[in-house]
Amino acid sequence: MIERWALVSGLKGDLDTYELIQKDLKKTPGNITLFVLGDMIGPEKNCNRLLHRLINPKSNDLQPWCIYGWWEEQILLESGYRGDQRAEALRINKGEEVVKSLTNAVDKSFLDWIAALQFGFVELDCGLIHGSSKDVGENLTLDTPPLTLLDRLTRLQVNRLFTARSKQQFHLELTEGIVNSEVEDLNGNRKKEQKVPQKAVIGIGAGKNYTLYDVGTDNTQFLQAGYKSEKRIKGFGML
Repeated sequence: MIERWALVSGLKGDLDTYELIQKDLKKTPGNITLFVLGDMIGPEKNCNRLLHRLINPKSNDLQPWCIYGWWEEQILLESGYRGDQRAEALRINKGEEVVKSLTNAVDKSFLDWIAALQFGFVELDCGLIHGSSKDVGENLTLDTPPLTLLDRLTRLQVNRLFTARSKQQFHLELTEGIVNSEVEDLNGNRKKEQKVPQKAVIGIGAGKNYTLYDVGTDNTQFLQAGYKSEKRIKGFGML
């Protein structure tokens, strides 16, 4: 059976969108694993119903595998789960009202579950993360310098990095190449060649825009919940 990963992020308390995605995936052939790459919460609406559903899936739901994102990090900071730190960056950039809206949007009973979430997953040769391997808040996009992308891949020792922070859908390939270096030892200088395998960074989108990844064929599909049409990308591209 075809193995596929569904990659979702940026729900921000939107249970209706989550149900649409679940409905789509139930019609999708193959053995599907659902990953939710953070930003399940946000300040715009009450997030309790979505969190309850993620923690207690319905009997016919795909089991969601969740990690924390930037908004989860902010509420953990503000609620004292990161020591003496508070969500000062959010407070400075968005204001006190947004901080209050975020804390009011999530019942305190969910905070321990959020605090127990992992930073990311490594599956096969793929890293699944909200921002980057450096920071949960880092935006990786098509404009990010290739050396930076290569560094973020190398930190996790993976060939594919799925990221959600930018909210964009893209598949950027770093083509296979050769790294030349010179090594000096007792016998003098020696040249060394090291083959660098093909690597890719994939932006999975946010909200209704999600990504389906075919593990066997390495194909990426960018989808929108509730729509039959799909866009397939392998290589350079942005939607």
